[in-house]
Amino acid sequence: MGKDTEELFKDYVPEVLEYDEEIDGSDEHKIRENHLDTKEDLLEQIRKAKAAKKHNKTTYRQPIRTENEVK
Repeated sequence: MGKDTEELFKDYVPEVLEYDEEIDGSDEHKIRENHLDTKEDLLEQIRKAKAAKKHNKTTYRQPIRTENEVK
């Protein structure tokens, strides 16, 4: 640091910040993503089970996720 910046910060005391769920948000978005991933995995398992039942004579349809669409 230069002499000027040392002079500016000589009385600086860092502020200790604490996590506040109301201000900073929560882990809700992580929980939602986990549920969506689990849903996709289960749908994939169902698709594979149906394909096995039909002896792999099936077509693949892309899963439709409408949760994030803007109306």
